[in-house]
Amino acid sequence: MSTSEPESLQEPTHQLQAGGISAAGVAVMAVAGSAPAYTIAATTATLIAVAGVGAPAALLWCAIPMLGIAWAFLYLGRADVNAGATYSWVARALHPVLGFLSGWAMVISMILFMLAAALPAGSMTVSLFAPDQVDNVALVTTVGAVWFVVMACLVYFGVHITARAQWIMGITEVGILLLFGVLALVRAATTAHAGLTFSWSWFGLSHLAGPGVFVAAALVAAFYFWGWDVSSNLNEEAVDGHKSAGRAGLIGVAIVFVLFEIYTVAVLTLMSTKSIEANSANVLSALGEIIWPGIGGKLLLLAFALSTIATLETALVQVTRTLFAMGRDNTMPRALGRVHPRWKTPAFATVVVAGVSLVLFVGSNFLGSVADIMTNAISSTGLLVAFYYTLAGVAVVVAYRRVLTKSLKNFLLIGLWPALGAVFLGWVFVASIPNNAPVVNIVGVGLIALGFIPLAIFSRRAKTYYSRRPLELPAEFETANPSNSAEPAMPGAVSD
Repeated sequence: MSTSEPESLQEPTHQLQAGGISAAGVAVMAVAGSAPAYTIAATTATLIAVAGVGAPAALLWCAIPMLGIAWAFLYLGRADVNAGATYSWVARALHPVLGFLSGWAMVISMILFMLAAALPAGSMTVSLFAPDQVDNVALVTTVGAVWFVVMACLVYFGVHITARAQWIMGITEVGILLLFGVLALVRAATTAHAGLTFSWSWFGLSHLAGPGVFVAAALVAAFYFWGWDVSSNLNEEAVDGHKSAGRAGLIGVAIVFVLFEIYTVAVLTLMSTKSIEANSANVLSALGEIIWPGIGGKLLLLAFALSTIATLETALVQVTRTLFAMGRDNTMPRALGRVHPRWKTPAFATVVVAGVSLVLFVGSNFLGSVADIMTNAISSTGLLVAFYYTLAGVAVVVAYRRVLTKSLKNFLLIGLWPALGAVFLGWVFVASIPNNAPVVNIVGVGLIALGFIPLAIFSRRAKTYYSRRPLELPAEFETANPSNSAEPAMPGAVSD
């Protein structure tokens, strides 16, 4: 008798739970992925330090190319429903090596970010319950690790549970932010305040004209928006995933852009420069005390904590789905491509990521203060993000190149806008390197280069992946450009 498992038992090991999350749930995940409250609290002071009153302009002029990348994700996702997202799309549109490095950069950036996010998750929790211990790095790291384990368990036990947790945390966080955002604007317009007088010129480029100012501000602003693309890694599990995942990304970028602009303006108008500097690790709570003395700081601190915990979960989703796709393709250890027989989640990948991250948490106790750890991790992450977003923008233009001139819509949304996004982020990546601290370049660029090691080790086992498989365009584009061979193509591929 054969010892091999029947095909019916083998097949589910590479199948995630189709239809496990609704279109609305994916949109909630996209918003949570950008972690609006966390980003506002932890990054606003940095952006203002770099750009001054040009901070709103930096967010605006980065949002425009970022939307171009979101359009790229939408159309690439319609052509290829794959949990690996850019890992698969870039491979099939450009080159498998670039695809692998794109997926690798995403995985590494998320692991770095989880280190940066889990620490403030612990810090905010300690601030709420034991404020006098907030500078205890060991305690903060331990509490952050506990939150990380809780989120890892939610991700492990199914996308349904993951989505429900995000609904609770996301709606509460965004609700608090919207309430205080409206109150902040009303207060700035109707009462005396310690900050500057609002000017529409803050949205122009004139305040970003200094040497290196625009590049530095753009790199920080790119970090603001990053994370919405978690929706694309859920395309195999989402209802109508070939459309809903991409739409969710656009919704996510739009919502967080509005929140980011409101709070950047609020900080500039309601807080003095000295106050912003003194509260650089968490301007959100300080702003809350100004808007609603007594309870405002606590409520926005709660939003900060929820945002940080929620983005740990979305980061885990992105990492585990990408590693799952890599394991399924044999470009990484095959075990990463297994799913839990009951929960239909990348079980082994989740355990591996959790283990690696926990080791980093423990090690971080010996690396310095919480602020130092966050600064280095966030700065290095910016380079990795610019790298794989740039490749995605180029990939959609190449994949759809034959239909770009068929209509104005195709030209703008699939061609020009994503191309501008790719050029902008590629320029930010290259132009920022000379101005970065050495450790940022070593970690950011060095970790991308490190990806050539697993690429070389597993290249012989992944012959299918490394055989060029051009993307097959959606049916409506194929009818407009019926150039495919009449020969039957392998699933998800077509000859070029």
